[in-house]
Amino acid sequence: MCGLTGFYGPGDRDDLRRMTDRLLHRGPDGEGLWQHDKEPLFLGHRRLAIVDLAGGDQPMWTAEGDLAVVYDGEIYNHAELRSELTELGHRFRTDHSDTEVLLHGYREWGQAILDRLNGMWAFALLDLPRQRLFCARDRFGQKPFFYATRPGFFAFASELPALLAHRHVSAELDPVAIRKYFAYNTVPSPGTGYRHIAQLEPGGVAVFEFGSGVARTRRWWRFAIEPDPAMLHEREDRLAERLRSLLATAVTRRLMADVPIGLFLSGGLDSSMVTAMATGAVRTLAMQAPLPSFSIGFDEPSFDETAAARAASRHLGTDHRVCTLSRNQAPQLVDEVLGKLGQWLGDSSILPTYQLSAHARESVTVALGGDGADELFAGYAPFRALQTAGWYRRYVRGRLHRAVTLCVAALPTSHRHMSFDFKLKKAMKGLAVSPRLQVPVWMSSLAPKEIDQLFGEPMPTAELFSEAIDVWDRCPSVDPIDRALEFFTHLYLSEGILAKVDRAAMMHGLEVRSPFLDIELVDWVRRLPAALKLRGRHTKYLLRKAARPILPRKVIARAQQGFAVPVGPWFRDGRLALDATRRVAGLDEAEVQRLMREHREGRADHRLFLWNLLVADRVIADVPK
Repeated sequence: MCGLTGFYGPGDRDDLRRMTDRLLHRGPDGEGLWQHDKEPLFLGHRRLAIVDLAGGDQPMWTAEGDLAVVYDGEIYNHAELRSELTELGHRFRTDHSDTEVLLHGYREWGQAILDRLNGMWAFALLDLPRQRLFCARDRFGQKPFFYATRPGFFAFASELPALLAHRHVSAELDPVAIRKYFAYNTVPSPGTGYRHIAQLEPGGVAVFEFGSGVARTRRWWRFAIEPDPAMLHEREDRLAERLRSLLATAVTRRLMADVPIGLFLSGGLDSSMVTAMATGAVRTLAMQAPLPSFSIGFDEPSFDETAAARAASRHLGTDHRVCTLSRNQAPQLVDEVLGKLGQWLGDSSILPTYQLSAHARESVTVALGGDGADELFAGYAPFRALQTAGWYRRYVRGRLHRAVTLCVAALPTSHRHMSFDFKLKKAMKGLAVSPRLQVPVWMSSLAPKEIDQLFGEPMPTAELFSEAIDVWDRCPSVDPIDRALEFFTHLYLSEGILAKVDRAAMMHGLEVRSPFLDIELVDWVRRLPAALKLRGRHTKYLLRKAARPILPRKVIARAQQGFAVPVGPWFRDGRLALDATRRVAGLDEAEVQRLMREHREGRADHRLFLWNLLVADRVIADVPK
């Protein structure tokens, strides 16, 4: 894990220094700055040393001096690739650096090296003979890559504040992207919230040619659900065994490090599965045991999972450590996190992720987590809601539908986590739009009509949710569950969850690894028919079956809770407050005040919108002037 920067075109070493300094938190162990002696070309890097502590400094060059790379991430199969390249005649100077494998792999296979990589990465590779920069991002976008380009200019960085530190990068806001932010709780790539800044999409490539001064982008990989009906006829115990084997291999790969490793353990199915595989691998690999595990608690009982985490730890034999996030810490913590974020990322669970990462970083440099399982195995409540919605649309119409809508709207508002009224009110908003938009609307902070009211003018719903519609239409399967899986993977996991985890953890120089996103595991799971993921009302059906030999029944049966934080009550009691001066241009202030008033008085739950607005105001306030 590291931070990378660089640019070609207008600018100087002071720009590079400012950009790289903004990434100190991502790489506290070392710095590298390089400037071409003839071309207006600069590369910068901040290093978090995890593999090959002595030999992995960057920018890293080939012995011939013709290729260089700045890189953020981990290649989990680098040892196998190194062996293959050695047999092909390549000679390595480092002991076991995955960075050097990138250089030699590019020399041998060119851009096709991406198909061979199993890991997470963002890198910019300088190819001097071809006079170009080759930039790439991993399949799911676990590692970030932002860039600004125009003819004759290309600048990049791991985070937006670092890119905006360059004097020639414009901070002009993008009104359409900001509107989408309130729909998705993030800005879908390639958007960023700024007109002249983009981010590489997950599985994206950018090639900047010095001669033409033009950057060209493309997707080299895209997640797609392609169910294999034959798998329905295989014995389920054998499928479960195969799943356990793939996950065990993925976890073992992610225990590769020259620094201490720990585990995020909530006590839910996903993190408990990863922890079970890790504790088993520790014995096999003769690593130091027990592994430390970490969880976070809240003083709001409906959000707290620490009892379940402790129980799972006792069963699995980890050294469990708990930190707590109390309501009294909220104002200072919010100010601290948003002061570092600098990105349109409206997921309030960045707060506990930040706190948990700080706690873990006191004793480890790498942590394994369970991200990705809910998206791959249909773990979220909306998957079950889709079944009910299909029935509802068929049988509840006209006056009956209007009566149900009025009854649900009249339910008193509870600020408990995933309360009954919260779920019902969300469900009715989704039923007000077409089937292909109901899941995006369920996940949005506001319904499309509410967003129109917020901005004072309408935008066609098809334009507001164009990315979600594109995902729906591209899905090879016509099953609504498969299409929802694609939505959650593309627009919730990649654009939200993984971005949140990267930013929060890297604020403390902590690397978080996600075994469920191992490409061999993903390639197998995406072929599973929906009936092996959602069986009746049972989510993550096959994953739960695979867990039976290794986890207690209570953990396997535990409902998915999600990693949430009680910002709703905090906004109500005044611990969180919005600045009276709106910085987001174009909002109808009367509508903002109405939404705030409804929330404070307990007449509605607008926590998602209020948090999004708080983040947006702070991001704009912190943009360099």
